[in-house]
Amino acid sequence: MIELSENDKVRGWFHPEVPGPLIGPHVLRTGLGRILVDDPADPGTVLAEAGGDNYDLSGDPSGLDCEKLPQGFYRTDEDFAPLLAERSGDLYRWPRVIYELAAEPRPVPGVAAGLRVLEPRDTAALEALSPELQWITETWGGHEGAAASGLAVGAFAGGRLVSVALPFYLGERYEDIGVVTEDGHRGRGLSAACAARVVACVLRRGRRPSWSTSPDNQASRRVAAKLGFRFVREDQLYVTGFPPPPGS
Repeated sequence: MIELSENDKVRGWFHPEVPGPLIGPHVLRTGLGRILVDDPADPGTVLAEAGGDNYDLSGDPSGLDCEKLPQGFYRTDEDFAPLLAERSGDLYRWPRVIYELAAEPRPVPGVAAGLRVLEPRDTAALEALSPELQWITETWGGHEGAAASGLAVGAFAGGRLVSVALPFYLGERYEDIGVVTEDGHRGRGLSAACAARVVACVLRRGRRPSWSTSPDNQASRRVAAKLGFRFVREDQLYVTGFPPPPGS
């Protein structure tokens, strides 16, 4: 597979855009990550790679000429499953549920924490998040990129960053929201408060927020419902090399 230098050649591969993981559109819109193809002149197989081991694999499986594929999370179809199992390790199907918000988020109660848009000076605060929450900045190239994006909202308590929401994927039509909250501060409405700020900004930018989670992540599903997201569809990701993270 060959890395594209002009990503516009594959822009049509990700249309029409739908709610959910927007790996290819995120790479195209942000310039973060990369896109590989079998033939730069006339792509027939496309592998989009965002941060955090997130991949979108589409097109003709016969054009996938990599002897090994990286382990991670794949948005793809059943035709690629045998190749993923063969070239990337143990294969798991990770059920997902997808939501969409078409109107302003429902009002949420005030919270006993300071909420604000994160800035470059907040890089260290993101770095101080617990290890299990570090994934929240992966598609932004890390903490520095997320802090500088101007799109992340954080809640601070006792001078510490304890909750973060941001568009995990940016598309042309949709933005898929990610949110994390420190264990000792859950159940206080911080996830909903941060996410509400983010989705209001998404709507003001003329795009629609989407929300992706697993069926067994009841806390995430409750936050989505609290904000007024509506269920769109069931979905799945393929995970290679390691089991899907529980409750994510």
